[in-house]
Amino acid sequence: MTPGQTHDSQGFDPLLRMVSEKIDALPADKGYDADAIREELSKAAIEAVIPAKSNRRNPIAHDRKKYRLRNLVERLFNKLKNWRCVATRYDKTKKSYLGFVSLVSVLHWIPFVHGT
Repeated sequence: MTPGQTHDSQGFDPLLRMVSEKIDALPADKGYDADAIREELSKAAIEAVIPAKSNRRNPIAHDRKKYRLRNLVERLFNKLKNWRCVATRYDKTKKSYLGFVSLVSVLHWIPFVHGT
């Protein structure tokens, strides 16, 4: 979790260390189109599914079918942000905020698991 004024790519390294053994490809938006990020993914043998920024001199191709799966993650965040205290982060501490995010996540997960 990064401060609100920090770009999301600042949290990339800790996230990669957490999931690098579990994934084969990483779909991300254009904000993650940096040579350093692509190098780290290459070292970890993870496919970078990141569209190139419009100002990149040599655009790098990406798998469009895999990139479409990123929509599922975006919809999950949209559902979490329907809870006002998640979207606006009223909680003072990181611990209480992440606790509420976990609670909301479980509330969304239970119908999915028990609905089948």
